[in-house]
Amino acid sequence: MTEATYTIAQIASVLEADAFGDVDLVISRLSEPQNAGPDDLALASNESYAKHLSQGNARAALVWSDADWQGFGLRAAIVPRRPRYAMAGLTRMMDPGQGFGQGIHGTAVIDPTAVIGENVSIGAFTVVAAGAKIGRDSVIGPHCYVGWNAKIGSQAYFRENVSVGARVTIGERSICQPGVRLGGDGFSFATADRSAVEAARATLGDQQDTEAQAWMRIHSLGSVKLGDDIEIGTNTAIDCGTIRDTRIGDRTKIDNLVHIGHNCVIGMDCLICGQVGLAGSVTIGNNVVLAGQVGVGDNLSIGDRVIAGGASKIMTSVPAGRTVLGYPATKMETNISSYKALRRLPRVMKDIKALQNAVFKSDADG
Repeated sequence: MTEATYTIAQIASVLEADAFGDVDLVISRLSEPQNAGPDDLALASNESYAKHLSQGNARAALVWSDADWQGFGLRAAIVPRRPRYAMAGLTRMMDPGQGFGQGIHGTAVIDPTAVIGENVSIGAFTVVAAGAKIGRDSVIGPHCYVGWNAKIGSQAYFRENVSVGARVTIGERSICQPGVRLGGDGFSFATADRSAVEAARATLGDQQDTEAQAWMRIHSLGSVKLGDDIEIGTNTAIDCGTIRDTRIGDRTKIDNLVHIGHNCVIGMDCLICGQVGLAGSVTIGNNVVLAGQVGVGDNLSIGDRVIAGGASKIMTSVPAGRTVLGYPATKMETNISSYKALRRLPRVMKDIKALQNAVFKSDADG
């Protein structure tokens, strides 16, 4: 595949950024400053990165506003309004892709009742089941599975080994990384009589006298429904709903190794980071950020614009706009104050011990 090249002027135009110096300079790659060659665009978006420019051979760089780019020995510079945001457009331009072929591979198995849109690429050993629909301009990589009556919108991009279960609905422009699993059955079981878990939840006590029982499987009759512009990371699993669908709103981005349980509802423009776990029937509002390893208990509600710090364990519903941290999760400022107090506890205990000794000594002397 021929390597894409762009001039400084072309890159700046796409990014709606300012360009300075030799704007006809041709760029073929992006690079960190210390590793940049003469045909690379060095990413020196702040002073901490720019100080490494002297270690490389860059002739051009993406820099911050007011940077002395000529002082760094550069021949050209691109200055975006917001460098971090500019990275989205810049990396999209320079992405070589995965090398997936055109059309339907000869080893793919497509049911005759499946509907495949125009200009769809389907990779080797992929299976598309009866009644499935794949929208135009989509890429379905090798070793994928698209289940019975599943619907995938246009311009989908599925990497290898993505599995889409029966009746799953996915909107436009979805991206699924390798190993994504959509539409497995929910983890839902019941006992004939009140279980030890139910009793423990009600009493918060030991259940030594509770009779052991077998678990009966509750089948998942719902499916999974994803909005438009969803992105899902490697080896993430999203379970079907029990009766209604598990739902995820437009533009929400989900990281690697995330588990979303049955019946969950997630709003729009959320960020769900790596190793987050949502128990069943969790409701999450819009613009929520759950940092890595956050856990959310079942049947809880999290309001719009909530931010949960890394490894927080949410055990009660969280109102809109709150920032939480800790185990159990509390307001971030409360958690930090509590942690500071905990760190002071050994010194406090030492002071108390000294006071006790002083008082007891005084009593003995009296």
